[in-house]
Amino acid sequence: MTTSVVSIVYVSDAPAAARFYGDLLDMRPSFETPGYVTFDLGPGADLALWSDQFEDLSPDVPRTSEVCLAIDSGPDELIAIFKQWQSKGVTILREPRDLGFGLTFLAADPDGNRIRVAPRG
Repeated sequence: MTTSVVSIVYVSDAPAAARFYGDLLDMRPSFETPGYVTFDLGPGADLALWSDQFEDLSPDVPRTSEVCLAIDSGPDELIAIFKQWQSKGVTILREPRDLGFGLTFLAADPDGNRIRVAPRG
């Protein structure tokens, strides 16, 4: 049985999205084709960016799921990540706030896909 989970994010341009996510995650892709790029996030977890799956992918289309980057450190690290992303021009959808499980914020990639940064459960 496979023990890996691949989270797929649909994007309009996989190489461009890979540059965006590579910059945010400070990592290089582990696999690349013109329409499909993956990042090895550690044992059993990958992030895949897949283009050409929807003809009219647009940031205007409501997104109902999120990629969550769970961090082990505390609120100071989360605020530092928030400020770093702001300085890079990342679209911030919700500024840091405590939602009962800890401080979190919500951003978006260039295609409008949601990216949450939150403490590891």
